[in-house]
Amino acid sequence: MAQRMVNCVMLKKELPGLDEPPWAGDLGQRIYDNVSQQAWDSWLDHLRMLINEYRLVPSTKEAQDFITHQMEQFFFGAGTAPPPQFIPPK
Repeated sequence: MAQRMVNCVMLKKELPGLDEPPWAGDLGQRIYDNVSQQAWDSWLDHLRMLINEYRLVPSTKEAQDFITHQMEQFFFGAGTAPPPQFIPPK
């Protein structure tokens, strides 16, 4: 089976896409249609940092709403910044 290709909105080139929408609803479909696997992997790294730094409990509605907003900004908005007190690992 041939790899599905997308014109990645983040990396500005044609790259292998995701196998299925990674999130429910319209946002998941937009990501599936416009985001490469490579860019999605970058988001997962960013998401891990957000969950750890903000001490999110992903099963809560509040955390899911926060994650959804951050994901939309990461891919289709102005981007997201790490928390103010975040110190990247060396």
